[in-house]
Amino acid sequence: MAKDALDAIEVVTFDYPYMSGGKRRPPPKADKLVDHHLSVVKNAVAEHPGHPLVLMGKSMGSRVSCMVASSDDISVSAVICLGYPLKGVKGALRDEILLKLMVPTMFVQGNKDGLCPLDKLELTRKKMTCKNELHVVDGGDHSFKIGQKYQKSAGINQHDVELEAVKAIAQFVQNSIAESLT
Repeated sequence: MAKDALDAIEVVTFDYPYMSGGKRRPPPKADKLVDHHLSVVKNAVAEHPGHPLVLMGKSMGSRVSCMVASSDDISVSAVICLGYPLKGVKGALRDEILLKLMVPTMFVQGNKDGLCPLDKLELTRKKMTCKNELHVVDGGDHSFKIGQKYQKSAGINQHDVELEAVKAIAQFVQNSIAESLT
């Protein structure tokens, strides 16, 4: 669905090595994943030369995508951060890489995501020098899941809310690529 909705030439998905092999291990620090992520991206660019490159990641994958987008080795048209973990384990704000970004960046965040309080994200977004947008999943947690009770009281359903997010992402990507071509 994402490939069709985003009118993409190709969508390349992958897991980090610590997640593969059937047993999930604790994740390493994000900067330890950059080389693997960059390798996957470079392979995708080599397979699809001349096409715009949009990076998208979920949680730590979004942090690493931002780190990769800051690399001098590749040219990125936009970054989509799904559930960006702005708040670290000990409560420290992890905004340093966001403040370095030079490419259009979109955040898709649940308003009940404890790893990314929207007020803190808003302050960070104001300090960012690149174009950035936010799409809020009302009632969504870190994985955008909305409780049944909230869905009922708000008159919404999970599928429609997720489809809304995909449409917002598609529009952001379309606009970002169009702007990069002018």
